[in-house]
Amino acid sequence: MKKLSILKLYLIFVKIGAILLGGGYVILPILTSELCEKRNLIDKDKLVDYFAISQSLPGIVAANISMLTGYKLRRILGAIVAMLGIITIPFWCIVFLASIFEILTENLYINGIFRGVGVAVIALILLTSWEIWQKSEQNKFFYIILILSLISLLIFNLSPIVVIVIFTLLGILIKAVNRREIK
Repeated sequence: MKKLSILKLYLIFVKIGAILLGGGYVILPILTSELCEKRNLIDKDKLVDYFAISQSLPGIVAANISMLTGYKLRRILGAIVAMLGIITIPFWCIVFLASIFEILTENLYINGIFRGVGVAVIALILLTSWEIWQKSEQNKFFYIILILSLISLLIFNLSPIVVIVIFTLLGILIKAVNRREIK
C-alpha cells in the first residue's frame, strides 16, 4: 500500500463526493475504481468489508465508509479528512440548490435530468448489490435469510430497521450455535 499525503487524500474524496449521485449505496463501485484499481491504495475485499460495516453504523453510508477508508490509509486525521472531502461538494451543492429550489422544480429540462440520473443510480445500486452478492458466503443460511428478509419487507411491510435487527440477532444466534457444535 502506498503512503498518501493528507491533501491528496482530501482531493480524492472531494472528487468522489463530486460524482457521487444517489447516496452511499452507489459509492462502492466508485471507491473500488478510484482506490483499488487506479491507485492500489486498499484491497478490494477490505473495501467491501468497510461498506458492509458502514451500512450497519448510524449515519450517512458515504461518510461512514469514507471515514473507515481514511482511517485505514492515514489513521484519525485520514478519517476526518476523507469524511470532509466526501461531503465538501455535496454540502455546497445543497446550499446552492436550496436557494433556487422553486425555480428547479418547475423546469422541464431539470426534471428530465433528474429522471436520467435516477436510472443511472439504479444501475449503480444494482452493481453494488452484485459485488456484495459475489463476496457473500452463499450457503443454506444465506438463502433462508435472504428469502425471509424479502418476505418480511415485501409481504409483511416490516420496517427495514426491524428486519435488520431481527436478522442480525438471528445471524448472531446461528453463529453461536455453530461455534458450540464445532467445539
